[in-house]
Amino acid sequence: MNDRELMLMPAYRQRELIVQKKVSSREMVEASLRRIDALDGKLHAFITVDRDGALKTADAADKAVASARDPGTLPPLIGVPISIKDLELTKGLRTTLGCKVYENFVPESDSIVVERVRKAGAVIVGKTNTPEFGNSAETYTKVAPACNNPWDVTRTPGGSSGGAAASVAAGMVATSTGTDGGGSVRLPCHFTGLYGIKPTQGRIPRYGGVARPATNQTSTSGPMTWTVLDSAILMKAVSGHDSRDPGSLRQPVPDFPSFCKGGVKGLKVAYTLDAGFASVDPEIASSVTASAKVFESLGAHVEEAKLKFSPPPFDYWYTVWCGNQKAMYGHLVEEKLADLMPYTVAMNYRGAQITAAKYSAALRQADALRCQLGDFFEKVDLLLMPTAAVTAFPHQSPPAEIGGKPTIKSEAGIPYGALPFTMAFNISWNPAASIPCGFDSRGLPIGLQLVTDLSDEATLLRASAAFEEARPWHAKRPKVS
Repeated sequence: MNDRELMLMPAYRQRELIVQKKVSSREMVEASLRRIDALDGKLHAFITVDRDGALKTADAADKAVASARDPGTLPPLIGVPISIKDLELTKGLRTTLGCKVYENFVPESDSIVVERVRKAGAVIVGKTNTPEFGNSAETYTKVAPACNNPWDVTRTPGGSSGGAAASVAAGMVATSTGTDGGGSVRLPCHFTGLYGIKPTQGRIPRYGGVARPATNQTSTSGPMTWTVLDSAILMKAVSGHDSRDPGSLRQPVPDFPSFCKGGVKGLKVAYTLDAGFASVDPEIASSVTASAKVFESLGAHVEEAKLKFSPPPFDYWYTVWCGNQKAMYGHLVEEKLADLMPYTVAMNYRGAQITAAKYSAALRQADALRCQLGDFFEKVDLLLMPTAAVTAFPHQSPPAEIGGKPTIKSEAGIPYGALPFTMAFNISWNPAASIPCGFDSRGLPIGLQLVTDLSDEATLLRASAAFEEARPWHAKRPKVS
C-alpha cells in the first residue's frame, strides 16, 4: 500500500490497520510527512510541521498497541495522523494564530481541543494555515503564503480553516480540527469537497488562547474529514463539558458514531435555495434541488421551506463579531498596528464604534432568529440549503455578480454575496454541516448545508450518512493529491 492510498483512506480505517498491527503508527505518520513534503509546496496548508514530535508520539502509540491486552480499550484515534488549525494552542509547538505578532510564540499549555485530541491518541503532525485570528473568509496572512485549493491552486480553499481543509483534501492527513465563527469549517469543506460539522454552540468547549477575555457568541471547534463517520468519531473525542468554558453544555456526550446509520425514512425535510434574500449560482441551486430529491427517494417527506431571514444575518452577526474582536485584540491595534492584517484592523475599528446599545440590539436580533428557527424545527427535522452561493473563486477575487445580479456588499474582506448562508447558524447556535453534493462545470466541489434543531446532532449525522451512502463522492480526488 503506497503513501497516497494510506492517507486518502478514512481515519477510522487507518486506526484499524494500526490496531491490527498491519501498519504501525510510525509508518502511517512517516507517510503523512512524506505527503506533506511532496504536496505542501503547492498548497501552503501548513504553517508549522512537527516531525520530531509526531514521530515520538507515533512510537508511543505503537508501544501502547503492542502492550494492549484488549484492543477495544485503545483510544479512538490511536496512532492516527491529524492536523490542528493554528488557532488552537499546542504546548511546546509554535502557534501563530495567523498573526505576525505571534510568529514565534510557543505556548506552555494546550487548548481544550488539543488536550482531548492527544487523549484520543491522535498524532499531531503540524499546525494548519489560518487567517489572522480566523478573521477572513480566505486564508492569507503575514506569517505564511496564501493557502491554495487542491482542486485548483489559483483558487481559494476558503477560510478560516483553509489550511485544515487543504491538508485533508490533498491527502496529507485524513482528519483535522477546524474552528467556525461564521462558516469557517463549512465553507472550506464546500470549497474543497469535504465533510465538516459546526456543532451546537457549547458542545465542544473553547478555552486556551492569548486573547483578552470576551464573550463567545459565535465560535466553536469542529471536525473536517472525508467521511461522515470520521467527523462523528473526532467530534465525540473533543466534546463534553469543561468548567473553564462558561458556555460549555452540561450534557452527557452522545455516542455520535452510532448515529451514522438508520436512514432518513419518515424524516420531515425542508429545503431552500436562497433563505428568502440571497442570489445563488444556478449550478449550485440545481445541485441542491437534486439533493432534496435524493432525500425524497430515501423515504423522507420533502417540501420547499417557507423560510426567510429578515433581516439577513450580516449586520447583527458582524456587530457582535467586531465588538468581540475589539474586546479581545483591540490593544494590538494600539500597540502593533503595522503587524496586523487590514481585515483585522478594519474589524477592530468597527468594533470601537459599536455602542453598548447597538451591541444589545444585535443580540436581540440574534434572539429573534433563534425564536424563528425554534418554531421552524418544531415542524421540520432537517433543513437543506446551499453552503455557499458560489464555488471556489480566484484568490481575493469574489464574484461581482451571482445569477446575473450584483452581489451583496463586502466588509473587511468578507464577501457576503458569495457566502451568505453560514453565519446565521453561528449566531443562532444550531448544529450545521456541509456535505459534498456535486461538482460545477469547472469540476469544483459543491457543498450542501444541513441544519437541525439545537442539540440534535443525531439527526444531522443520520441524514449526512444516508446522503453519503446514496451519493458517494470519495472516488473523485483533487488535482493536487
